[in-house]
Amino acid sequence: MKMCTEPQRYSLNGETMGSRYTAVFYAEPGIDTDAINRSLAQAVSRVDQQMSIWKPDSDLNRLNAASEQAWVPVPKELVTVLAAALRISAQSGGAFDIAVGDLVDAWGFGPGAPSVTKQTIDAPPPRYGLSSNAALTVDTQRHRVRKRAPLKLNLNGIAKGFGVDELARCLDGFGLTRYLVGIDGEMRARGVKPDAQPWVVAVEKPCRGQRDVMGVMELSDAAIATSGDYRHWIDVNGQHYAHTMNPATGAPLCNTVAAVTVVATSCMLADAWATALMVLGEIEGPRLAQARGLDALFVLREGDQLKEISIVGGILQAQIESRPPQAYPRP
Repeated sequence: MKMCTEPQRYSLNGETMGSRYTAVFYAEPGIDTDAINRSLAQAVSRVDQQMSIWKPDSDLNRLNAASEQAWVPVPKELVTVLAAALRISAQSGGAFDIAVGDLVDAWGFGPGAPSVTKQTIDAPPPRYGLSSNAALTVDTQRHRVRKRAPLKLNLNGIAKGFGVDELARCLDGFGLTRYLVGIDGEMRARGVKPDAQPWVVAVEKPCRGQRDVMGVMELSDAAIATSGDYRHWIDVNGQHYAHTMNPATGAPLCNTVAAVTVVATSCMLADAWATALMVLGEIEGPRLAQARGLDALFVLREGDQLKEISIVGGILQAQIESRPPQAYPRP
């Protein structure tokens, strides 16, 4: 008679995209974790090599350097991300736009970017070209892309989420059905733990210069991503400027939204929608989340206080003051 063995908890991690990837999963004892971790590392390395703005030889930078009107062959993963970016740009009224590379550089957030000056603040740099939807054609069948106007693309608001989805795809390929994978704060879960409990993910409190937990969310067969103003920013003459660009103004965001967390079927979608809703702000962001039936948590700054707006399936659930910090749970 075959003996039933309890699944064992495994945890793997490695460096990627200026951060670390993690994979926690349950499987039978003795599984080849070396092979799994090699596959995970290769998957995120492939995404980084294709979509990084920081790697001079990335496929994204090759596309950015290409001539206008020329069809540029690109890997299928990059085609997938570009096509998704254009869809979400259209669905968000242009709030999510990957054609902000020139703005990211001008405001000091890109590779080798100059320091921001008072002139930059007083007169934001012009947009060189049009929006990505107006000036980019993606041929998903032939895996090629064409720019119809000068564009410098930046995928920082969607590539990391896609990287998490690729981690999930790897574990699926090994037949694993109980896992939680992530890159930094972007996570994706499949199944539940052996005790039938969902995976628990901490939601960070948007505090600059420190890391506290605002609360937790339970995940099962879903992904989560957060966009915020508290991780990457610059201070110029005492003024705080976050790294997320507003395509409409050509400058960093200026609204009361400190963070937006989105739960979706894929981490790529959660990542992009978190950015889009952040850009839309405290009024239009929740409105669009409700209209599109999204699951989203908005955290607003009101003076020294934080206010939460919770939307589940497009329905406004609560507007409450933020909870006090609590300890990170063990996934």
